[in-house]
Amino acid sequence: MVFAPGRLILHRDLHHGRIAFVHPGRVVSDDDRGLLLWVARGSVIAVETTLDGRHPRDLAFADWMAAERAPRIARWQGPGVLRFFPPGENHSVWFFHDDEGVFNRYYVNLEEPGVRWDDGAVAGIDVIDQDLDIVATPDRSWSWKDEDDFAERLAHPDLYWVPDEAAVWAEGRRVIKRIEAGEFPFDGTWTDFRPDPSWPTPGELPAGWDRPMAARS
Repeated sequence: MVFAPGRLILHRDLHHGRIAFVHPGRVVSDDDRGLLLWVARGSVIAVETTLDGRHPRDLAFADWMAAERAPRIARWQGPGVLRFFPPGENHSVWFFHDDEGVFNRYYVNLEEPGVRWDDGAVAGIDVIDQDLDIVATPDRSWSWKDEDDFAERLAHPDLYWVPDEAAVWAEGRRVIKRIEAGEFPFDGTWTDFRPDPSWPTPGELPAGWDRPMAARS
């Protein structure tokens, strides 16, 4: 399926079928290169927390998985962020900006390829985040991020949703080669992006935001 430019869809991260976050994003483009979304500052989102409001990094992983949890409505706090989902690849690339809207870093989220769904009134893309990430600057220097979290979670294979550690590291190294070579999308593409000023900031999540996870083939 292809999402029309300007349509508001939901970027969702799910673990064992449970919602970790839901972020509404406006479709910038959807073509052979992949899906490009804009998540605006102040957008209403949902994020999973414990019932007393704690987040995953507030607890040891095993304690987090044992705790009662539920999605909580919140708002996207930072500057707006552009998110790119290349088709069939095990990562997405987020373009972060400063408070003045100037691009300042790439954030590579290693994840299972997104699965699209469209229920008519609401649609989206579901991913399974694999926790290990890469941060890169415009000069193409880079660093790994969240290696400790990744290692902690891998120590609990009965609880974790990542079955193949080696595949995640291999995907990261493959993307790093692209970063170092300045290959698309790390070639300056979209770094000067400005959202359409007519796009309203989402003030609520549409009905159906918590629908079951999209089936994976």
